Amino acid sequence: MAERSFVEEVKKLRLSGGEVFRGEGILAVTKALLESGVSYVAGYQGAPISHLMDVLADAQDILAEHGIRFENSASEATAAATLAASVNYPLRGAVTFKATVGTNVASDALANLASGGVTGGALIIVGEDYGEGSSIMQERSHAFAMKSQIWLLDPRPNLPSIVDAVKQGFDLSEASNTPVMLQLRIRACHVHGHFIAGDNRRSKFTLKDALENPQRDVGRIVLPPASFVHEQEKVRDRWPAAVRFIEERKLNEFFSEDADDIGIIVQGGSYNTLLRALERLGLADVYGETKVPLYVMNVAYPVIESEVIRFCEGKRAVLIVEEGQPNFVEQNLATILRQAGSTTALHGKDMLPVAGEYTAAELLKGARSFCERYERLAPLPVPAPVRKVIPLKEVAAIGVDGAPEPALPLGDSVHARPPGFCTGCPERPIFSAMKLVERELGAHHVSADIGCHLFSILPPFSIGNTTMGYGLGGAGASALNAPAGKRAISVMGDGGFWHNGLTSGVANAVFNKSDNLTIVVDNNYTSATGGQDILSSHAVNATRSTGHEIERAVRGVGVEWVKTLRRTYDVAGMRDALRDALTTKQKGPKVLIAQSECMLNKQRREKPQVRKAIASGKRVVREKFGVDADTCTGDHSCIRLSGCPSLSIKPNPDPLRTDPVATVLDSCVGCGVCGEVSHAAVLCPSFYKAQIVNNPNRWDRVRERVRSGVIGWLQRGEAKRREAWAF
Repeated sequence: MAERSFVEEVKKLRLSGGEVFRGEGILAVTKALLESGVSYVAGYQGAPISHLMDVLADAQDILAEHGIRFENSASEATAAATLAASVNYPLRGAVTFKATVGTNVASDALANLASGGVTGGALIIVGEDYGEGSSIMQERSHAFAMKSQIWLLDPRPNLPSIVDAVKQGFDLSEASNTPVMLQLRIRACHVHGHFIAGDNRRSKFTLKDALENPQRDVGRIVLPPASFVHEQEKVRDRWPAAVRFIEERKLNEFFSEDADDIGIIVQGGSYNTLLRALERLGLADVYGETKVPLYVMNVAYPVIESEVIRFCEGKRAVLIVEEGQPNFVEQNLATILRQAGSTTALHGKDMLPVAGEYTAAELLKGARSFCERYERLAPLPVPAPVRKVIPLKEVAAIGVDGAPEPALPLGDSVHARPPGFCTGCPERPIFSAMKLVERELGAHHVSADIGCHLFSILPPFSIGNTTMGYGLGGAGASALNAPAGKRAISVMGDGGFWHNGLTSGVANAVFNKSDNLTIVVDNNYTSATGGQDILSSHAVNATRSTGHEIERAVRGVGVEWVKTLRRTYDVAGMRDALRDALTTKQKGPKVLIAQSECMLNKQRREKPQVRKAIASGKRVVREKFGVDADTCTGDHSCIRLSGCPSLSIKPNPDPLRTDPVATVLDSCVGCGVCGEVSHAAVLCPSFYKAQIVNNPNRWDRVRERVRSGVIGWLQRGEAKRREAWAF
């Protein structure tokens, strides 16, 4: 169950030529694929491109109508290897995944694909997850494109440019027999706009034709001596073909080319941000008219020498806007200009940040610095110091130099709240149980993994020593398989398990006779990437095979000590299972499978059903937890051991006690972890569970009247006793 459905939006994919298509960037990409005559599409979900996989999944009927094969690949490497269908046959294929981690996983397949070359167009659509909004290491796809000689498109972030880049990408791939990478920045994936649609078209050569008429070219297979020939072919034939195509199709753009003797070279993905900065400086308008000449590189690689020399000719200086490090483009431009004997001054990282995302604020500062240096803007005036007479009563607040003390930075005055698990997340009790075991057995080395469970490295759990990649939690602990008084613990999710963890984690542990513990968090979906179904999902999926148990797979590769806990919210049971796994005398790898459904997906599924049932008059019972303020001691161990966002504090109602008491907010979903943690840790009995009944029946009403009567009678008696004691 994906976190978002595109069932309604995909109807727009049926628009014909001349009609106006309005929608989101990823939807436009799918429409462009249909208009390009693609034969097959594959991919692996990952931000910021996850929704493209969701769109393709919801559009399977439309894809099938055009003979397009669509696959949810097991990993990015699987997706990239799918493009092998374009090596020998005139079949257009596209794959999509997250960059750069997805590109790293797919690197072997992509390198082989680029070496042998393709016959049909091969397009790799990567979600460029770079910058302040990223959750991965800060690297770019540019380095991989250069390494393997894959042409890299970086279109301006608007729908017409993105759609054109998809279509041109296929043509460029076929013209140069080279796979093409199309990178979409985070904002480009979700930008909204419109473009004039074209007609969807089927591939003239079909997958059926390929199967029934197999073709083979030993020169395309990456084996010596052919592999040595490929390296020469890339430079001798494919590169010149790509350059000719890019020049003839005018894929890169010039704006106001002769407007001034200075200019700015910018990669397409940063065009909108740069234009906004120039507008703020009064050097451009909102419609794209600019007083500063711009050369927009919608093709980030290869750099077209003739266009660079043409743009720089007659200019005193140019500024290259290339976010990230190393500065590949800047170095390339410097070489081109030097070899051409150009006297144009080249600026880049000397006026812009050496590393990091080029936000609007950073580009504003860089563009201002460049334009001030070449006298296109007057320098900002330096404000004169403001002096004022301060009343004597305020002297105490004055600093030693006579100026008021500066206000505290926001980070010093507001308590930090690290990102963490969602309310009701079934993974929280796993790490609460680990903290309880840690009290008994001491700290253990924990090899973390990619996924929601990575939040456990932050407070309040602070568990986890390293993380090496998706599904590599087990492999990350492999070196620590040594005789000692403790066992290393590795963690991976069900998505990571099927992606990479089964072989490189569990099977590797079996093969090398590991004695460590692996915890597989099985919450029914690839939760961190948007809730897509996987092999072990319990959901019935009409187009996918699900219901394959992780335990069977683990036992199938030779693990003997395996336990499955069906309910992670049982903190005491989880604690006991962890203790058993870490202290058992049985040798060999241990695998603990912790199962409970992702609460976000559960709520997405159940909330509409509950609303519908209530609206129709059906009896609905919901559970909610609370804290008895009279019983709570203000210890707050419940908060420290669970970190649930629904747990907070409030003033103590007892005037004789100053410690605030715990309270449960309205966001509570009734998972019960707070109470479970408290009881498992033997903390306090202050938690209670309440039932909220909508549309109560007759028996509910009778029971409520009896309950209210008994409670009222007891309360009146207690009040009388207190009155007697008062006198």
